[in-house]
Amino acid sequence: MNAVVPKPALTVLLAAPRGFCAGVDRAIQIVERAIEKYGAPVYVRHEIVHNRHVVDRLRALGAVFVEELEECPVDRPVVFSAHGVPKSVPAEAQARQMLYLDATCPLVSKVHVEAERHHDAGREIVLIGHAGHPEVVGTMGQLPDGAVQLIETIEDAQAFTPKDPANVAFVTQTTLSVDDTAEIVAALRARFPEIAAPHKEDICYATTNRQEAVKAIADGSDVLLVLGSRNSSNSVRLAEVGRRAGKPAYLIDDASGLQFGWLDGARTVGVTAGASAPEVLVQGLIDRLAEAFDVTVQEVEAARETVTFKLPRVLA
Repeated sequence: MNAVVPKPALTVLLAAPRGFCAGVDRAIQIVERAIEKYGAPVYVRHEIVHNRHVVDRLRALGAVFVEELEECPVDRPVVFSAHGVPKSVPAEAQARQMLYLDATCPLVSKVHVEAERHHDAGREIVLIGHAGHPEVVGTMGQLPDGAVQLIETIEDAQAFTPKDPANVAFVTQTTLSVDDTAEIVAALRARFPEIAAPHKEDICYATTNRQEAVKAIADGSDVLLVLGSRNSSNSVRLAEVGRRAGKPAYLIDDASGLQFGWLDGARTVGVTAGASAPEVLVQGLIDRLAEAFDVTVQEVEAARETVTFKLPRVLA
């Protein structure tokens, strides 16, 4: 009779907070409530949040995801994604007499308002962010073409030449690396000491907290696993934070993306999830780890989140 070989022990350090933030939760609820209220299909311009599992689940409920408003019929509701849209999009929806629901995260909307305030004050505006990301497209689209200069790197910050160095302002994408952004802001401040800054940091509380939670588990982890989709900016940043801490870090959509070879020799694994990744994926990953290891889970809390955002009045 063969003896049962005991599984090797593995400690999972579970980052907290992780997963859904208030803006993502609100955006998903808007699509769900819209389908309940108006029936299917409800159209959604761009992925409501950047997570394949969330999008697939909403699609099964009756959401139809499109990239442009012109793909939507005028007689069905359309939801704008959590990342925000250029001003031209709601203007087009109004012109076509469409029913639209804006799921833009309120913290992204705050950046839009800041950019407009700087523009009205006559300042040249720098947006720190990633080219082509829908949040960046939406923020730049709040103002006339050319009013906002995109800066992605320290090199961009050093090359930027405003008309009036004493009349410059910056805003940022909400899902950036806190550390990388601080370096870019420092480069801008060194060149433009009078640069106008946000009243409160634009990188949102959820992005900041999730990055701090990764730092809190990185020291004690041999390997870091981040649940999130590759087009999710905040999820990609979490893996980068882990690598910056000197640890191998892997971004996976779900438990099926786990390669056990990554864990050879590992005794402790850090696990987190991006702000658009549902908690069910975390449990699925722990269950998969338990197939090969005797797993002990320890939650490490770096911050406590109590933020909630109201739904649009028409759905409340």
